[in-house]
Amino acid sequence: MRALAIVHQRDAGPGVFAEAAAARGVELQQWFIAETDAPPADPFAYDAVITLGGAMHPDQDELAGWMRPEKELLAELLHREVPLLGSCLGSQLLGDAAGSPARRASRPEIGWYEIDLTAEGRADPVLGSLPAAFTGFQWHSYETPLPPGAVALARSPVCLQAYRAGERAWGIQFHAEVSAADAGAWIDDYEADPEAVAMRIDPAKLRAETTPRMEAWNALGRELCASFFDEVAARPGAVAARSA
Repeated sequence: MRALAIVHQRDAGPGVFAEAAAARGVELQQWFIAETDAPPADPFAYDAVITLGGAMHPDQDELAGWMRPEKELLAELLHREVPLLGSCLGSQLLGDAAGSPARRASRPEIGWYEIDLTAEGRADPVLGSLPAAFTGFQWHSYETPLPPGAVALARSPVCLQAYRAGERAWGIQFHAEVSAADAGAWIDDYEADPEAVAMRIDPAKLRAETTPRMEAWNALGRELCASFFDEVAARPGAVAARSA
């Protein structure tokens, strides 16, 4: 199996999703879309595509020249029923492609927040591998309204936290993929995010809360991504069917 990871910035890569891919024997290729227009291979020839996070907002098409083309690509991948997994910004871009542009949330979620699966989430083949309620690492100030026809899989008191669009595309607002190194880099650089500054984030306090949580959090992230790849593998022949 081959999968493509769309990476929007160097310190927001696939993290533990790459570990899950390796454990499942998945060849995961990375496309640094902000640095090159050319993906490693035809995006429609992969068995699955993952789109990841980034510090930019999902409505900043004019500032990030790659953003509109990525939304168009995700819309076509959805149409062709290529399995998709979007995380944070990636989930917001996927939501836009599914007909529901992201909007500013009622308040940012930066740090650790409670997340509850819905009944549909508990029965979902990907999200259902997670605890019914858990505390997740987040860093966002936008949210994705539920796309038309999509199923809500998880929520926090602030916003929708996960959804399934169709049968083969999942969006998660929380950072299940983030490595300990990347989380530490975000905390160190928190002053680059005006929302974090406005919230008066205490980096020392957030780091002290984050460090002991990361081992369990990374295990959850690997489990979620492994379930995604297992769901992709359970439907063989999809690539051949799409390219026929």
